[in-house]
Amino acid sequence: MTTEISRRHFLKGTGGVLGAAALPFLRVLPAAAAGSDVMVVATGQTINSLDLHRTGTNRASYQVSVNCYDRLVGFGTKTTEDGGLSYDYSEIVPELAESWEVSEDGMVLTFKLKSDATFWDGRKVTAQDVKWSFDRSVMVGGFPTVQMKAGGLERPDQFEAVDEETFVVKLDRPSKLSLPDLAVPVPFIINSELALENATDADPWAMEYLHTTPAGSGAYKVATWQPGQQLVYERNDAWVGGPLPAYQRVVVREVPSPATRRALIERGDIQMSFDIPDKDAAELDAKEGVTVYSTPIENCIHCLCPNTNFEPFQDADVRKALAYAIPYEQIFQAAAYGRGAPMWGGDSAIDDTAWPRKSPYMTDLTKAREHMEKSGYAEGFEVPLSISLDLSDWMEPTALLLQEAFNTIGIRTQIEKIPGANWRTAALVEKRLPLHLENFGGWLNTPDYYFYWAYKEGHLFNSSNYANPEMEKLVDDTLHIPMDDPAYAPAVKRMFELAFEDLPRIPLWQPALSVAMNGAEGYEFWFHRQLDVRPLAPVTA
Repeated sequence: MTTEISRRHFLKGTGGVLGAAALPFLRVLPAAAAGSDVMVVATGQTINSLDLHRTGTNRASYQVSVNCYDRLVGFGTKTTEDGGLSYDYSEIVPELAESWEVSEDGMVLTFKLKSDATFWDGRKVTAQDVKWSFDRSVMVGGFPTVQMKAGGLERPDQFEAVDEETFVVKLDRPSKLSLPDLAVPVPFIINSELALENATDADPWAMEYLHTTPAGSGAYKVATWQPGQQLVYERNDAWVGGPLPAYQRVVVREVPSPATRRALIERGDIQMSFDIPDKDAAELDAKEGVTVYSTPIENCIHCLCPNTNFEPFQDADVRKALAYAIPYEQIFQAAAYGRGAPMWGGDSAIDDTAWPRKSPYMTDLTKAREHMEKSGYAEGFEVPLSISLDLSDWMEPTALLLQEAFNTIGIRTQIEKIPGANWRTAALVEKRLPLHLENFGGWLNTPDYYFYWAYKEGHLFNSSNYANPEMEKLVDDTLHIPMDDPAYAPAVKRMFELAFEDLPRIPLWQPALSVAMNGAEGYEFWFHRQLDVRPLAPVTA
């Protein structure tokens, strides 16, 4: 597998100048945004909540957890082959915990908290806050609860505040995922006293309050949040979770138009354009003063998902007809500009546990028509093909090419465009979209973790409503055991076989996350695909 990774060194730093010829975007920025202590970021994504634990909170909102809250531990940082920065899955580093111990049998994790850690209101962070926060994570249900379960963290009785600075986790079984699972955005530590002051009998976890008012100890506070417009971070100068960030304020502005975002970064009116289209990444890479980072997203695949709640997609031949009708290479060039890794045309023999891996399907209209003829829907049918407006840069060209190809085998589609703020609820929570594009990326970098989220019945990213008892058992059997366990590889290979035979998710390509910078440095790629503003800094001469 080859993945393009591109990065240009700065030829010059242009600074963060907000020009007089301001676009409408610039009129809503704080006046202080012209200073070197303020960074301006443009994104096409919508932040719809400040609480990751809330049902329906979208991926764009995860950055609030990263920047405003601490976890007990985090992942380290490594330099990539092209000289950029990335998180390091192999290294666990302190955040709120100054140290930790794992018992000899792997069943007990003991954390010592930093004695000088405080919340934004000045109150000391205690183990009681950690326990309340962990209790919340495993009790609120939905995505956070399932994520905690992946690491064997399932019940409040597993968590104990021994004293103010000692927190203990008791596992039911040792797991390779337990400690890494504490470094993902979900188990963030909340000021429990402040949350409880705003809780009610109907809302014991203060979901409504924390939806709009974070209460953390992290590197940044939320100064203002205007949904659909911008979020402004303000530095917490008392932060002890890591090195103090360089920027006093970071303005994250929602700019739906890719063309506008491109103009802003080219002119130096902003310091970062986050998650830019692949076309812009390819062209901006040649612009003087602009640095482009394109990083392959580990454990992530863009997929077409036929929902088995829609009767025609209960037919395996219909699903295979879709897979053979897809114009993979044409889509890869039109939607990804060749950036990323193809996920089609692989060997049907599975002899290793590498993931992501190419599916054995490729464009073959003869085979597609043969499967349609064998199916119970030889005359074809109509179905909506749903995409997210937040992700239209790759979803729309992909959908248009799919629409044309599927029509040749009798499957007539109408493209349904869903606002980004509503996409997660429609596709992942309610799972009501008959045919849709999706792009799940596993946070913990093992294939069994990807399958835990995307192939287990009822789990969030199983937007196809796939259910197979054999797959359920295989995932459960492999999730916690070490990858060098003799039982691991045979079980994972069988998971791959089922995934390609049952086809609830049809792989298209492994994407890259691209970011353009002008006048700032320190960008670090993260598996959660959201912006960590903490290491960012102005360009130094």
